[in-house]
Amino acid sequence: MPNTLVIVESPAKARTIEKYLGKGYTVESSIGHIRDLPRSAAEIPERYKNEAWARLGLNVEDDFRPLYVVSADKKGHVAKLKKLAAAADELILATDDDREGESIAWHLLQELRPRGVVKRMVFHEITREAIQAAIANPREIDTNLVEAQEARRALDRLYGYEVSPVLWRKVAPKLSAGRVQSVATRLLVQREWERMRFVSGSWWDIEATCLTADGTSFPARLSELGGVRLAQGRDFDPATGRLKLDAGGKPATVVTLSEEQAKDLAAKLTGSRLTVASAEEKPFTQKPYPPFITSTLQQEGSRKLGFGAQRTMRAAQKLYEGGYITYMRTDSPNLSAEAMNAARSQVKAMYGDAYLSPQPRIYAAKSKNAQEAHEAIRPAGSSFRTPDSLRSELDSDGWRLYDLIWKRTVASQMADAKGRRMQVRLSGETPDGQKVLLNASGRAIDFPGFLRAYVEGSDDPNAALEDREVILPPLRVNERVTGEKMSPGGHETQPPARYTEASLVQGLEAQGIGRPSTYASIIGTIQDRGYAAKKGSALIPTWTAFATSALLEHHFGRLVDYDFTAKMEEDLDEIAGGRQSRVPYLRSFYLGDDGGMGIHPLIEAQMSAIDARAVATIDVPKLAGSGIEVRVGRYGPYLSRGEIKANIPAELAPDELTLPLATDLLSRPSGDHPIGTDPESGLPVIGKAGRFGPYVQLGDTNPPTRTASLFPGDDLNTLTLERALKLLTLPRLVGTSEGQEVWALNGKFGPYLKRGSDSRSISSHEGLFTIDIPGAEEAFRQPRFKGRGSAVAGPLKTFEYPDRTAILLRSGRFGPYLTDGERNATLRKGEESGAELTDADARSILEERGKEPQKKVGAKKAPPKSAVTKSAGARKPASKSKAPARKAAATSLVSREPGGMAIHSALKSAKPLAKKAPVKKTAALKAPAKAALSWADLKPFLGVLSEQERSLVTATREQGRKVEDVAPGLGLDVKKAKGMALQASKKLNQAFREKGA
Repeated sequence: MPNTLVIVESPAKARTIEKYLGKGYTVESSIGHIRDLPRSAAEIPERYKNEAWARLGLNVEDDFRPLYVVSADKKGHVAKLKKLAAAADELILATDDDREGESIAWHLLQELRPRGVVKRMVFHEITREAIQAAIANPREIDTNLVEAQEARRALDRLYGYEVSPVLWRKVAPKLSAGRVQSVATRLLVQREWERMRFVSGSWWDIEATCLTADGTSFPARLSELGGVRLAQGRDFDPATGRLKLDAGGKPATVVTLSEEQAKDLAAKLTGSRLTVASAEEKPFTQKPYPPFITSTLQQEGSRKLGFGAQRTMRAAQKLYEGGYITYMRTDSPNLSAEAMNAARSQVKAMYGDAYLSPQPRIYAAKSKNAQEAHEAIRPAGSSFRTPDSLRSELDSDGWRLYDLIWKRTVASQMADAKGRRMQVRLSGETPDGQKVLLNASGRAIDFPGFLRAYVEGSDDPNAALEDREVILPPLRVNERVTGEKMSPGGHETQPPARYTEASLVQGLEAQGIGRPSTYASIIGTIQDRGYAAKKGSALIPTWTAFATSALLEHHFGRLVDYDFTAKMEEDLDEIAGGRQSRVPYLRSFYLGDDGGMGIHPLIEAQMSAIDARAVATIDVPKLAGSGIEVRVGRYGPYLSRGEIKANIPAELAPDELTLPLATDLLSRPSGDHPIGTDPESGLPVIGKAGRFGPYVQLGDTNPPTRTASLFPGDDLNTLTLERALKLLTLPRLVGTSEGQEVWALNGKFGPYLKRGSDSRSISSHEGLFTIDIPGAEEAFRQPRFKGRGSAVAGPLKTFEYPDRTAILLRSGRFGPYLTDGERNATLRKGEESGAELTDADARSILEERGKEPQKKVGAKKAPPKSAVTKSAGARKPASKSKAPARKAAATSLVSREPGGMAIHSALKSAKPLAKKAPVKKTAALKAPAKAALSWADLKPFLGVLSEQERSLVTATREQGRKVEDVAPGLGLDVKKAKGMALQASKKLNQAFREKGA
């Protein structure tokens, strides 16, 4: 029997498909893409390292030839797939039927190089019938789809690698630009600008309760007074709060009631006799909504279920891989004949013939470029399983989403809803003879049709039907009614609502930007990059987003133009259809052609014209004329008025910044704050508000004698001398354990203990003053999870993982994260609490985003760290090192965190400076390589460096950038920057020793 290897993308999909294939088939997962363009210099193969284009990953001069590499975390798995492919008689590539899936299949073919027969198998649902049909009807790899995907990847790389460095140099480090993410950010910023410029307008009106002769009541509202219409919200200008001007520049002719006028008029009309001036009734018909596509599923998931886009797609992915729904990345609302028959059968069985559409309903895509899969998102199979039958099989999110998809699909083949709209106008007059007109409107549902199964935005169709009906009594012209009660009410215009995940997807789709497979990742990216934060369901742009959008709009407007970005999507569709070629398109985009300047020459031409200060200064309308500016700096947004500066709280939304609040922030202490004098040394104790938070220092020299950060509960305004001196006792020597000193320290990520090269977090800041050796030894006995610090605190939640180690939810340095001891996955902002995650969610996140912790630089080869001697104030090496002093000095600054080797590399090449300043006289620099100080160790001592030195060290150590990349932005040549890095290393080592560490 032939041995056939089937490769899909995900393990869950592999498990489901394996059930439908007989003997002779082996189903394996590629676990997503197996190779990509290099993400860092470390991934570039040795033979390409000297090539100027290798870091970009695209050889621009050789038709944008891509350099694909297998990432380190995939090499073992790829080796396994190669072994299986070599032993197989036949290889079937069964990845998704879209550009991404086609690209994965092509990369597998290129990397595995199988000897047997190769087939491409596609399907849109994972059912026995669909899998067997796909096996029987294989096809070739669609090279046009592969070309389109390669073009998209190259486009994104060229855009990001060209524009992101501009943001680093002109706005702040670590920022990124993206072809779609930058446009999405612009949408958010533009909406926030509308809110910031918004001026509220106010008006009053009167709501009436009217009675017919037989005592039936109905609501009405005053609409005209003296023959002139009453003002409504749409009559006010959002920029001024005043009535809009007509074409002649005059205010609109409407009546604007004040509170006093409204109350006086209501009193006059109470109990008045009104006459029915007109009564109209018109029939209406409402057609059902089309079945779900990706964007509408995300929108309804948000409105009905409260799911974010990523949560919706995660649940949909599991439903698809489990064989419950069809492929979930599609922009086609079309249903197959099989699906229409299944839906119509269920309508007839569950609701009756009257509720069935007379003819099958066929839906066409609104987008002319609809592609990806070929059918809407619907229940899988030729007969649909009802939601009730799956309650025991699916988790909460999966069941709720399946229920939504099932209802929408079935409703799409149901009959129209029919009803009547009623409009009544009531006339009357006040005691002083003023004419008044009131309006009453109603709606009655005569036949609910599809609304019986599905009402958009509502969980309960029956309740929604009742809400939609406002029944008016039968009224005839000239009939008299009584204005029983008149209630005046005040109103204010509201600023435009912020985007939610659902409305942002809708906005991008309306502009023709992005594709079904990208929306969730776009929203995740703009949050992860710090361009937006979630507050409730709203996406709020940060001040950094304002600065980056301003730079891109003013200097590279075409790159964030909505039409231009939509045109790029159309061009990719043209490549996918074989109507355009990848290379000419990329050459035009990057280098330019007769139609315009390419991105590369455009950036070169514009770079010198960009005023970094102007870009980073945001003119907030509510601060106009105050002299207060909002600026975005390297360390975040801040307020500035002359020499006075104040950080802007991260939780403050841009449209909430008012002049009184800005004045209050600037009045708070931001410079020296004398607290008292240390009775022991006679030195002053000073409080300061630094970039990294408030702290106290002993002495007024530079560097100070000692410094200590405040704890979370401390307030610089009320800090006492006693408390300040207590904080300055840190780091504290707890005692000796296992022949090594144990220190209690307060670090960037909270309180922790350090014993030699080992460390553990402790649960309380105050515990730093009280913990003893027995308590410390108990902490060190607890397991330490790789790359995430201590496991002293218990897990926040435990998730089951069948046949594998349970997944734990823990609180880490960078927020909550999931771990199984081998892989870690940080939760994103929309998932921060983790409280609502299910076992299946946790497994999905870990499989999708889980990474093995990074290995520490030099951790295996170096000898143990030396003990710390407080009295001597210097590190004593545990063993002698024969390494040259210059090498030891360089290595002493090597961080165990990403980017730590950047300074090491710089120092290695700084030979002339090393000779001029021999380091063998500095005790700390004699330490062996293992005595490396981590970034967390050194960061509290940055105050000893100059502003330029701090910027250099922060950029290389914290952001993982090379000295030669950082130097131009600091106005330094590379040689001088490398020398400065060496001097910075000396200062930091000296400060660390003097601190008593």
